[in-house]
Amino acid sequence: MDPKAPTLDQIAVFLAIVETGSFSAAARKLGRATSVISYAVANLEAQLGVSLFARAGTARPKLTEAGRAILADSRGLAIALDALLAKARGLTSGLEAEVSLVVDVMWPARKLVKALDDFRKKFPTVGLRLRVEALGAVTQSVLEGVAVFGISGPLELGNDLLSRGPAGSVKMLAVAAPDHPLAQIKGPVSPTMARDHIQLVLTDRSRLTEGRDFGVMAVKSWRLADLGAKHALLLAGMGWGNMPKPVVNDDLKRGRLVELHIETPGDLVYTFHSVYRSDTPPGPAAAWLMERLAMGV
Repeated sequence: MDPKAPTLDQIAVFLAIVETGSFSAAARKLGRATSVISYAVANLEAQLGVSLFARAGTARPKLTEAGRAILADSRGLAIALDALLAKARGLTSGLEAEVSLVVDVMWPARKLVKALDDFRKKFPTVGLRLRVEALGAVTQSVLEGVAVFGISGPLELGNDLLSRGPAGSVKMLAVAAPDHPLAQIKGPVSPTMARDHIQLVLTDRSRLTEGRDFGVMAVKSWRLADLGAKHALLLAGMGWGNMPKPVVNDDLKRGRLVELHIETPGDLVYTFHSVYRSDTPPGPAAAWLMERLAMGV
């Protein structure tokens, strides 16, 4: 006879007996008569076609080999059911099933990890979908509905569909490898000197700012759509470029990169904004995470 699917109640009774060590203790835990517990286990064994407990000659029910084999799967079902019920409770209270967000590549990774860890603890039933983009691609993802909100860089783009708020800033540093010609200059580096060397520039993959340059000084520049690739080329001495201070702090301490003191009117600061579509505002979990990230820099 093929095994028949057990009920969730039968699984709960089976696990209660294993946890408490006896039929009577399981009955007390579940608020039922001992005879009801015995009947449920007998039906479970009949449906599965195996004996789960060795009862004869033992003061306490002892798992058979088959019982031990089924125990792990039974616990897995119980955990999955608890997660399903928790998610259902969240949904009935207005909590989202999943939060999708997009974050500017310049956002400090350590701050992002801490915020997401806090989010995981506060909303354990809510899934997460994270994208990391550069420049206009953040806002484009929000406009197209790919993400419910974003943490965008200093993109000056007016749009009636968008709501924006301040989300901090990060200092940018001009850096190069120690053996780069600009790193050999003692004292300030003039813009004229900087223009004579290849500048590594982060470019935009979106249509919103296609063809626009941000912070480009050099006559000859290499444009890259990936911050990690730009970082690697800087370490290799392929050029100089501006990088978020948190990204290169360790490189500066270890001497793998050198800060270039290029003469500019003031510090180069990369400002962030939270952004979402006004017609589809974030739900409770997304709103909490957006606010948490806005406080993180």
